[in-house]
Amino acid sequence: MELTGTITAVLPPKSGVSARTGNSWMTREYVIEIPGQYVKHVAFTIFGEDRIKQFNIKQYETVTIQFDIDAHEYNGKWFNEVRCYNVLNPNQQPAAAPQSAQQPAQQSSTQPAPQSSQQLPPPAVSPQAQGNDDLPF
Repeated sequence: MELTGTITAVLPPKSGVSARTGNSWMTREYVIEIPGQYVKHVAFTIFGEDRIKQFNIKQYETVTIQFDIDAHEYNGKWFNEVRCYNVLNPNQQPAAAPQSAQQPAQQSSTQPAPQSSQQLPPPAVSPQAQGNDDLPF
C-alpha cells in the first residue's frame, strides 16, 4: 500500500537488545499528514538503523511511503502497526546509473521516431455522444 503526504512529526528513535538473539535493534516512528477534504494523520514505523539512515526522513518534507499493516494482541487487546518498508522522496535525485546503462538510453532519445506513412482517421463519434455528456451506463 502507498500513501503520499507531508511528514508532520519525527519521533525520537527507540533502541534495545533482543532478549532472544542478543542483537541490537532500532526503530523510529513518524507521522504523515494525508491531504484531502478531511485531513488524516497516520503514524508509521521504520525498523532498522540502516533503513532509518537510508530514508533520512525530515519533518515537513513531502514523501510517498510504501507500507504493510499488521495487528498483534497484547493482554487481550489488539493493536495495529503500520510498518514502512520503502520511502519515495520526489525531491531527491535518483542515484546515477552506470555509464554503460545510460548510453543506450541516450542513443535512442537522439534518434527520431519512425514516421508512419499511413495516417489514422479520427475516431468516429456517434450522434448520441455529441450532444450528451452523460455516461452510457
